[in-house]
Amino acid sequence: MAAPLLELERLSVVYEPAILAVEDVSFSIWKGEIVALLGANGAGKTSLLRAISNLLRAKRGRLSKGHIIYDGQRVERVPTHRLVETGLVQVLEGRHCFLFLTVEENLLTGALGRRSSRGDAKDDLGRVYEVFPSLKAKAKQPAGLLSGGQQQMLAIGRALMARPNLLLLDEPSMGLAPLLAAEIFETLAKLNRDDGLTILLAEQNAASALHYASRAFVLENGRLASGGPTADLLARDDILSAYLGLVSEKIVETASI
Repeated sequence: MAAPLLELERLSVVYEPAILAVEDVSFSIWKGEIVALLGANGAGKTSLLRAISNLLRAKRGRLSKGHIIYDGQRVERVPTHRLVETGLVQVLEGRHCFLFLTVEENLLTGALGRRSSRGDAKDDLGRVYEVFPSLKAKAKQPAGLLSGGQQQMLAIGRALMARPNLLLLDEPSMGLAPLLAAEIFETLAKLNRDDGLTILLAEQNAASALHYASRAFVLENGRLASGGPTADLLARDDILSAYLGLVSEKIVETASI
Protein backbone atom coordinates (compact mmCIF):
# COMPACT_ATOMS: atom_id res chain seq x y z
CA MET A 1 0.00 0.00 0.00
CA ALA A 2 1.23 3.52 -0.82
CA ALA A 3 2.28 5.75 2.05
CA PRO A 4 -0.32 8.21 3.38
CA LEU A 5 -0.29 11.72 1.97
CA LEU A 6 -0.77 13.10 5.50
CA GLU A 7 0.00 11.48 8.85
CA LEU A 8 -0.64 12.93 12.29
CA GLU A 9 1.22 11.18 15.09
CA ARG A 10 0.04 11.87 18.67
CA LEU A 11 -0.49 15.54 17.92
CA SER A 12 -1.29 17.96 20.75
CA VAL A 13 -1.88 21.73 20.55
CA VAL A 14 -1.66 24.19 23.43
CA TYR A 15 -2.73 27.84 23.38
CA GLU A 16 -0.99 30.22 25.76
CA PRO A 17 -0.92 30.27 28.65
CA ALA A 18 -2.07 26.65 29.16
CA ILE A 19 -5.20 25.80 27.16
CA LEU A 20 -5.08 22.31 25.71
CA ALA A 21 -7.03 22.52 22.43
CA VAL A 22 -6.01 19.21 20.81
CA GLU A 23 -4.67 16.18 22.67
CA ASP A 24 -2.91 13.11 21.34
CA VAL A 25 -4.59 12.95 17.91
CA SER A 26 -3.37 10.43 15.34
CA PHE A 27 -4.77 9.58 11.93
CA SER A 28 -3.72 9.28 8.28
CA ILE A 29 -5.13 10.45 4.95
CA TRP A 30 -4.38 8.78 1.63
CA LYS A 31 -4.18 10.52 -1.72
CA GLY A 32 -7.55 10.84 -3.44
CA GLU A 33 -9.66 10.70 -0.28
CA ILE A 34 -12.24 13.08 1.11
CA VAL A 35 -11.97 12.88 4.89
CA ALA A 36 -14.33 14.72 7.26
CA LEU A 37 -13.34 16.10 10.63
CA LEU A 38 -16.49 16.41 12.73
CA GLY A 39 -17.39 17.77 16.12
CA ALA A 40 -19.19 20.57 17.92
CA ASN A 41 -17.98 24.16 18.00
CA GLY A 42 -14.88 24.26 20.19
CA ALA A 43 -14.05 20.58 19.73
CA GLY A 44 -10.63 21.41 18.27
CA LYS A 45 -11.24 21.14 14.51
CA THR A 46 -9.87 24.58 13.63
CA SER A 47 -6.88 24.17 15.93
CA LEU A 48 -6.02 20.88 14.25
CA LEU A 49 -6.19 22.38 10.77
CA ARG A 50 -4.11 25.36 11.86
CA ALA A 51 -1.52 23.00 13.28
CA ILE A 52 -1.29 21.09 9.99
CA SER A 53 -0.83 24.37 8.07
CA ASN A 54 1.56 25.79 10.69
CA LEU A 55 -0.71 28.80 11.30
CA LEU A 56 -0.70 28.52 15.09
CA ARG A 57 1.60 31.46 15.72
CA ALA A 58 -1.13 33.86 14.62
CA LYS A 59 -3.27 32.56 17.49
CA ARG A 60 -0.45 32.20 20.04
CA GLY A 61 -0.63 28.45 19.87
CA ARG A 62 2.03 25.77 19.63
CA LEU A 63 2.46 22.05 19.23
CA SER A 64 3.16 20.54 22.62
CA LYS A 65 4.14 17.21 21.07
CA GLY A 66 3.63 15.00 18.06
CA HIS A 67 4.56 14.91 14.39
CA ILE A 68 2.95 16.06 11.14
CA ILE A 69 4.15 14.12 8.12
CA TYR A 70 3.10 15.41 4.70
CA ASP A 71 4.12 13.59 1.53
CA GLY A 72 6.74 11.62 3.46
CA GLN A 73 8.37 14.62 5.18
CA ARG A 74 7.99 16.00 8.69
CA VAL A 75 6.59 19.52 8.30
CA GLU A 76 5.67 20.80 11.77
CA ARG A 77 8.48 23.38 11.51
CA VAL A 78 8.01 24.25 7.84
CA PRO A 79 6.64 27.81 7.33
CA THR A 80 3.14 28.07 5.96
CA HIS A 81 4.19 29.67 2.67
CA ARG A 82 6.60 26.80 2.03
CA LEU A 83 3.82 24.29 2.67
CA VAL A 84 1.68 26.09 0.09
CA GLU A 85 4.51 25.71 -2.43
CA THR A 86 4.46 21.95 -1.83
CA GLY A 87 0.69 21.76 -2.38
CA LEU A 88 -0.69 21.86 1.18
CA VAL A 89 -3.28 24.64 1.01
CA GLN A 90 -5.94 25.74 3.49
CA VAL A 91 -9.22 27.65 3.08
CA LEU A 92 -9.77 29.40 6.39
CA GLU A 93 -13.06 29.65 8.22
CA GLY A 94 -14.73 32.93 7.35
CA ARG A 95 -13.43 33.12 3.74
CA HIS A 96 -11.03 36.07 4.30
CA CYS A 97 -11.45 37.53 0.83
CA PHE A 98 -9.79 40.85 -0.02
CA LEU A 99 -13.01 42.83 -0.18
CA PHE A 100 -11.70 45.85 -2.11
CA LEU A 101 -9.92 43.78 -4.75
CA THR A 102 -11.84 42.42 -7.70
CA VAL A 103 -12.79 38.78 -7.94
CA GLU A 104 -10.06 38.17 -10.49
CA GLU A 105 -7.43 40.00 -8.43
CA ASN A 106 -8.38 37.85 -5.42
CA LEU A 107 -7.95 34.70 -7.48
CA LEU A 108 -4.58 35.77 -8.82
CA THR A 109 -3.24 36.20 -5.29
CA GLY A 110 -3.62 32.44 -4.94
CA ALA A 111 -1.07 31.89 -7.69
CA LEU A 112 1.56 33.94 -5.84
CA GLY A 113 2.13 31.16 -3.32
CA ARG A 114 3.61 28.83 -5.93
CA ARG A 115 5.45 31.51 -7.96
CA SER A 116 3.64 30.59 -11.14
CA SER A 117 4.34 32.10 -14.53
CA ARG A 118 1.84 34.48 -16.08
CA GLY A 119 0.82 31.80 -18.57
CA ASP A 120 0.25 29.18 -15.88
CA ALA A 121 -1.77 31.64 -13.80
CA LYS A 122 -3.95 32.44 -16.84
CA ASP A 123 -4.57 28.73 -17.44
CA ASP A 124 -5.45 28.14 -13.80
CA LEU A 125 -7.75 31.15 -13.82
CA GLY A 126 -9.62 29.64 -16.73
CA ARG A 127 -9.94 26.37 -14.84
CA VAL A 128 -11.36 28.13 -11.76
CA TYR A 129 -13.91 29.90 -13.95
CA GLU A 130 -14.94 26.50 -15.33
CA VAL A 131 -15.43 25.22 -11.79
CA PHE A 132 -17.25 28.37 -10.62
CA PRO A 133 -18.94 30.03 -13.63
CA SER A 134 -20.63 32.64 -11.43
CA LEU A 135 -17.21 34.03 -10.52
CA LYS A 136 -16.36 34.62 -14.18
CA ALA A 137 -19.51 36.70 -14.57
CA LYS A 138 -18.37 38.90 -11.68
CA ALA A 139 -14.64 38.86 -12.40
CA LYS A 140 -14.26 42.65 -12.41
CA GLN A 141 -16.48 43.33 -9.40
CA PRO A 142 -15.07 43.96 -5.91
CA ALA A 143 -15.24 40.82 -3.79
CA GLY A 144 -17.08 42.77 -1.10
CA LEU A 145 -20.14 42.90 -3.36
CA LEU A 146 -20.43 39.12 -3.59
CA SER A 147 -22.90 37.05 -1.60
CA GLY A 148 -21.64 34.81 1.18
CA GLY A 149 -21.87 31.78 -1.07
CA GLN A 150 -19.97 33.48 -3.85
CA GLN A 151 -17.28 34.59 -1.41
CA GLN A 152 -16.89 30.98 -0.31
CA MET A 153 -16.51 29.96 -3.93
CA LEU A 154 -13.93 32.71 -4.32
CA ALA A 155 -11.97 31.49 -1.30
CA ILE A 156 -11.92 27.94 -2.68
CA GLY A 157 -11.05 29.20 -6.15
CA ARG A 158 -8.14 31.20 -4.75
CA ALA A 159 -6.87 28.03 -3.06
CA LEU A 160 -7.19 26.11 -6.34
CA MET A 161 -4.95 28.69 -7.99
CA ALA A 162 -2.13 27.34 -5.78
CA ARG A 163 -2.59 23.88 -7.37
CA PRO A 164 -3.15 22.00 -4.10
CA ASN A 165 -2.37 18.34 -3.58
CA LEU A 166 -4.11 18.44 -0.21
CA LEU A 167 -6.87 20.97 0.38
CA LEU A 168 -7.89 21.76 3.97
CA LEU A 169 -11.29 23.41 4.39
CA ASP A 170 -12.54 24.87 7.66
CA GLU A 171 -16.36 25.03 7.87
CA PRO A 172 -17.05 25.72 4.17
CA SER A 173 -20.83 25.61 4.68
CA MET A 174 -20.89 28.05 7.62
CA GLY A 175 -23.52 30.77 7.17
CA LEU A 176 -24.72 29.46 3.81
CA ALA A 177 -28.24 28.58 2.77
CA PRO A 178 -28.71 24.82 2.31
CA LEU A 179 -28.83 24.98 -1.49
CA LEU A 180 -25.60 27.01 -1.66
CA ALA A 181 -23.91 24.69 0.81
CA ALA A 182 -24.97 21.71 -1.31
CA GLU A 183 -23.51 23.38 -4.40
CA ILE A 184 -20.19 23.88 -2.60
CA PHE A 185 -20.08 20.24 -1.51
CA GLU A 186 -20.98 19.01 -5.00
CA THR A 187 -18.15 21.08 -6.47
CA LEU A 188 -15.66 19.67 -3.96
CA ALA A 189 -16.81 16.15 -4.77
CA LYS A 190 -16.35 16.83 -8.50
CA LEU A 191 -12.81 18.16 -7.92
CA ASN A 192 -12.02 15.02 -5.96
CA ARG A 193 -13.55 12.75 -8.59
CA ASP A 194 -12.22 14.45 -11.73
CA ASP A 195 -8.89 15.86 -10.55
CA GLY A 196 -8.05 13.44 -7.73
CA LEU A 197 -7.87 16.30 -5.23
CA THR A 198 -7.38 15.09 -1.66
CA ILE A 199 -9.58 16.96 0.83
CA LEU A 200 -9.66 17.23 4.61
CA LEU A 201 -12.90 18.90 5.57
CA ALA A 202 -13.74 20.28 9.03
CA GLU A 203 -17.51 20.63 9.32
CA GLN A 204 -20.34 21.03 11.83
CA ASN A 205 -22.81 20.02 9.10
CA ALA A 206 -22.35 16.32 9.77
CA ALA A 207 -25.07 15.18 7.36
CA SER A 208 -23.44 16.74 4.32
CA ALA A 209 -19.89 15.90 5.38
CA LEU A 210 -20.70 12.23 5.91
CA HIS A 211 -22.53 12.07 2.60
CA TYR A 212 -19.45 13.14 0.62
CA ALA A 213 -16.55 11.80 2.71
CA SER A 214 -15.25 8.25 2.52
CA ARG A 215 -13.96 8.39 6.10
CA ALA A 216 -14.55 10.65 9.08
CA PHE A 217 -13.08 11.40 12.49
CA VAL A 218 -15.05 12.82 15.41
CA LEU A 219 -13.38 15.24 17.84
CA GLU A 220 -14.71 15.81 21.35
CA ASN A 221 -12.95 18.26 23.65
CA GLY A 222 -9.81 18.05 21.55
CA ARG A 223 -9.56 14.26 21.51
CA LEU A 224 -10.57 11.69 18.91
CA ALA A 225 -13.84 10.14 20.04
CA SER A 226 -14.29 7.88 17.02
CA GLY A 227 -13.31 7.44 13.42
CA GLY A 228 -13.50 5.17 10.41
CA PRO A 229 -15.45 4.65 7.18
CA THR A 230 -18.53 6.84 7.00
CA ALA A 231 -20.76 3.81 6.45
CA ASP A 232 -19.63 2.43 9.80
CA LEU A 233 -20.30 5.73 11.58
CA LEU A 234 -23.73 6.04 9.98
CA ALA A 235 -24.61 2.61 11.34
CA ARG A 236 -23.78 3.60 14.94
CA ASP A 237 -26.58 5.50 16.63
CA ASP A 238 -24.45 5.91 19.75
CA ILE A 239 -21.86 7.92 17.83
CA LEU A 240 -24.44 9.94 15.90
CA SER A 241 -26.46 10.89 18.95
CA ALA A 242 -23.65 11.35 21.48
CA TYR A 243 -21.20 13.31 19.34
CA LEU A 244 -23.11 14.63 16.33
CA GLY A 245 -26.59 15.20 17.73
CA LEU A 246 -28.19 13.10 15.00
CA VAL A 247 -29.96 9.81 14.49
CA SER A 248 -29.22 7.56 11.56
CA GLU A 249 -32.67 7.86 9.94
CA LYS A 250 -32.41 11.65 9.92
CA ILE A 251 -28.89 11.81 8.55
CA VAL A 252 -29.63 9.35 5.76
CA GLU A 253 -32.74 11.30 4.80
CA THR A 254 -30.82 14.61 4.80
CA ALA A 255 -27.89 13.23 2.85
CA SER A 256 -30.14 11.82 0.15
CA ILE A 257 -31.71 15.19 -0.70
